Amino acid sequence: MLWQKGRRSDNVQDAGESGGGGPSFGGRGLGLGGIIILAILGLVFFKDPTALLGQGDPGTAQAPQTQQAPHQAASNDPQVDFVRAILGETEVTWREIFAASGQQYEEPVLRLFRRGVNTACGSASSAVGPFYCPGDHKIYLDLDFFQEMQTRFHESGDFARAYVIAHEVGHHVQNLIGVFRKVDEERRRGASLQGASGLSVRQELQADCFAGVWANQSQERKQWLQSGDIESAINAATAIGDDALQRQTRGSVVPDSFTHGSSAQRVSWFRRGLDTGDVGQCDTFSGSI
Repeated sequence: MLWQKGRRSDNVQDAGESGGGGPSFGGRGLGLGGIIILAILGLVFFKDPTALLGQGDPGTAQAPQTQQAPHQAASNDPQVDFVRAILGETEVTWREIFAASGQQYEEPVLRLFRRGVNTACGSASSAVGPFYCPGDHKIYLDLDFFQEMQTRFHESGDFARAYVIAHEVGHHVQNLIGVFRKVDEERRRGASLQGASGLSVRQELQADCFAGVWANQSQERKQWLQSGDIESAINAATAIGDDALQRQTRGSVVPDSFTHGSSAQRVSWFRRGLDTGDVGQCDTFSGSI
């Protein structure tokens, strides 16, 4: 992937290193309903959302924690430069899509951190991987996660890493267009969050489709994909399907506990966005998935 051709974003910040330790969530941080936030923080990848609850009572509000004010990330680090290039191109894509509907796109901030970070959704350690917090409209990423992609999933391609960022931006788009709110409303009416056809899976698959839309439109602008790039992203999507992860960690597959979708579903919806470049094709909430 010729990512150096990308427009650099000014919205990448460095939150530094927090000594806060493991994650802790209180009622104050879970504005859209605790279980939805946990599903998102459980991530695109392989983290068990329930593990984020720690030992605290999720219904008990906690005092906000202090942290150093973030500053713009140094651009002389190749990994940071990569993140800025990918985020910059997501900004171009979604600005154009929103403008076509007469709307203005609000660009998210991507905050780099090490070890742990405090957010409007609570505090989290790097163990949760990249995540989006709808409470502050920010994406959080510990760059060490890219090394984990290589060691655990044997996937280190640039486009696979770009897919990770684009997926989290997809959650930001969902937040802007009201998907988070609608999912929470459906949950409150009794709709199932988990399961092979649950709300969490549908929400994650839509973010995959949005990532594919971005890939399609950025490729039209930049012609920056190279041989093997698409396969790299598809391999990543395959490796992080709920069935693949459960088989790896448990030795068996339990569809009722799915939160992100099977490997086949994740690849299918990413490909749908990639092949069409049309957000109208990303309605994962109607019909079967």
